[in-house]
Amino acid sequence: MARDSPYEDDDHENLIHQNKDKSASFRIEELQSPIRRRFSKGHYLFAAIVTVISLVATIYLFFSSKICDTTSDRIKESQLRALYLLNKQRSSLFDLWNHTFGTSNNITAVRFDQIKASLLDQITLNRHIKDTLLSTENGTVSVPIVNGSEICRKIDPKSSKRRTIEWKPDPNKFLFAICLSGQMSNHLICLEKHMFFAAVLNRVLVIPGSKFDYQYNLVLDIDHINECIGRKTVISFENFMELKKNHARIDKFICYFSIPLPCYTDEDHLKKLKSLGISMGKLKTAWKSEDIENPSPKTVKDVEGKFGTKEDVIAIGDVFFANVEKDWALQPRGPIAHKCKILIEPSKLILLTAQRFIQTFLGSGFVALHFRRHGFLKFCNAKKPSCFYPIPQAADCIRQMVEKANTSVIYLSTDAAESETSLLQSMLVMNGKTIPLVKRPPRDSAEKWDSLLYRHGLDGDDQVEAMLDKTICAMASVFIGAPGSTFTEDILRLRKGWETASSCDEYLCHGEEPNFIAGDE
Repeated sequence: MARDSPYEDDDHENLIHQNKDKSASFRIEELQSPIRRRFSKGHYLFAAIVTVISLVATIYLFFSSKICDTTSDRIKESQLRALYLLNKQRSSLFDLWNHTFGTSNNITAVRFDQIKASLLDQITLNRHIKDTLLSTENGTVSVPIVNGSEICRKIDPKSSKRRTIEWKPDPNKFLFAICLSGQMSNHLICLEKHMFFAAVLNRVLVIPGSKFDYQYNLVLDIDHINECIGRKTVISFENFMELKKNHARIDKFICYFSIPLPCYTDEDHLKKLKSLGISMGKLKTAWKSEDIENPSPKTVKDVEGKFGTKEDVIAIGDVFFANVEKDWALQPRGPIAHKCKILIEPSKLILLTAQRFIQTFLGSGFVALHFRRHGFLKFCNAKKPSCFYPIPQAADCIRQMVEKANTSVIYLSTDAAESETSLLQSMLVMNGKTIPLVKRPPRDSAEKWDSLLYRHGLDGDDQVEAMLDKTICAMASVFIGAPGSTFTEDILRLRKGWETASSCDEYLCHGEEPNFIAGDE
């Protein structure tokens, strides 16, 4: 069975019109609207002041351009007066910024960030107007900018109390994980859900081997999971077979989904399992009408009722699309009680290699961009509006984020063709300077940042390369992801667990904080 996404359809989609980017418009109404609905009289005053200042600057610029003569002196005078007014506006906005937000303790963090973001839009627009005026004179000006750390603050996952479950498995009861849909990112999400199931059912989780699935021990620190929980909760397929003396039996094989196929598997995968020395009975479905296209919400009681059994070894598959206790399962650090920041994390070799790459090429304070292109056009065009953006529009969105984050370099994780990335790089210019897009270079013996992977024979492995990409992105100050991509979702999981998530993290051109979306790889 090919590991294609279930979203892959016949290539007969209609063209989707380009999404209109409204970020460059003067968004006074956008600034007023949420404040009018949500805030106190003090905030009304704040909004009114910012709005009046912005309107005065706009009206003045308009009439200045209308009344000036065609002579050079009058043009220069108009430009100088306009620049003076813009400087005055900017100074007033920064003064409001410092005084208003220095004493705003009576509003929620979410509302506080909304005001800050709206005000930052006005400051950014002011800067763009100044740059446009100055470009006619080939002059330069030193414009103060807001520190990115003030806007893009780290999200504190400890602000809300976690709901957890203790994983105390019976050492003689096993759950065999079946993960077949999609590629590695999908499988990691499926594996994490299996861990939750194993905790609910008090079983040791058997992680599949490379002859049936991916070779997880190349990219994951499996021992780390047991150390964090403080007991033996996961076991490799090889160790499981040793315990069973290479003649294991799956006593009960239960399918979570029945549509489009039971367990989302086929005869080829079942034959592979049997060839590994595993015997099993017939597949049984937990629910007769459970469809991967429309999974119904389930509870822990549902899992216990359908999968609870006295049998020694059971298998459940595939649970990637399962919707079980979603709010509980998607908490930062996950639903299972443990003493670490995160349970499923990259291997130590990958972690060290990512740190060395950042130290060599990026330094601290970089933006990471997952720019998904190949195979993503049809998936995105099925959405309304489409999430597949033309290069010029994507470049504009990226520039805005770089300015907000106040960084000077972007790490690019992409499957795009060179023609697309070259065009994107040529359009990423801000204040006359190119914003460099940094990708991992091909193997070079003169470089030492990837020597650990090379010495262990892991360089060039597709799954190792993908996990290295995710790890670098997860360590960024700000992350821009691809909506609907499970590659992006895995990065967000790491960022939440490692506490590197930023309030500025968003999907490309969506302008919203990312949430979990099970979709294409």
